[in-house]
Amino acid sequence: MNITGLVHVNINCSDFDRSLRFYELLGFQKVIDVPPKNTLEVAAAVGMPPYTVKGALLILQNSKTPLMIDLLEWQEPTDNRPPYPNLYHLGIARVALSTNDLDSDVAFLKSEGVEFLSNPATVKIENQPETRFVCFKDPDGTILELVE
Repeated sequence: MNITGLVHVNINCSDFDRSLRFYELLGFQKVIDVPPKNTLEVAAAVGMPPYTVKGALLILQNSKTPLMIDLLEWQEPTDNRPPYPNLYHLGIARVALSTNDLDSDVAFLKSEGVEFLSNPATVKIENQPETRFVCFKDPDGTILELVE
């Protein structure tokens, strides 16, 4: 294998403009608009018929390591069912973001009306430093996590 890193995480949304504002609150910045339509070859490569999409690649500003989100609103075809109801389903479950001030970030996000699953929790693993984290939802219910 010759894998050298992570390119991006794809997050689908029902309202691109609303979700873009949310991810900008988290510190992401739009860097590339995704073309609304693409070739038959590209559609086939992602297992879809010809499609229309509204989206962009967003990069986390001030990140120690590059982190990019591919934020997409599928316009045709579309499926507006809510995301997974829990974190124990198969496949990717959540995206965890690091923070150096969990309490401040939680207070800010709560002031913006963001829904949290709980208050911050502490993980204690033998011979490891304690880690604090909290899970919250984006506007469509996709679960994200802050880890300090």
